[in-house]
Amino acid sequence: MGVEGKTYPAVTSVIEPERVAAFARAIGADPADGVPPTYAAVYSLGVTAPQLFEDTEAAVDFAKLLHADQEFEWDRHPRPGETVTSQGRVVSDISRRGMRFLTFETLTTGQGGSSVCRSRALFVIRS
Repeated sequence: MGVEGKTYPAVTSVIEPERVAAFARAIGADPADGVPPTYAAVYSLGVTAPQLFEDTEAAVDFAKLLHADQEFEWDRHPRPGETVTSQGRVVSDISRRGMRFLTFETLTTGQGGSSVCRSRALFVIRS
């Protein structure tokens, strides 16, 4: 059942200025300050995690899933209007005591291949 090491196809998306501004206002940030750090949940994890969840080989039971941890590391923040590419992979897939611990990492790059950020999520799935 394990899918450790599996890499999913890269996903390209545009950092849409209107969506960034709406997101910034929703979290109480000033849209003039650019892309909020937490917007990485949209352009990084948000575009790659569905590949994992829809993968029949990974067999993630969404009803039993707990999003246990999330972290981001940035080399830089993307600019509004920039096109970024995110690619997810399963770092580890371990089962213990009736629980499955699946670590999913996404690497996001900007135009020209410059590193933007790394996202790492831990999903715990009850058996």
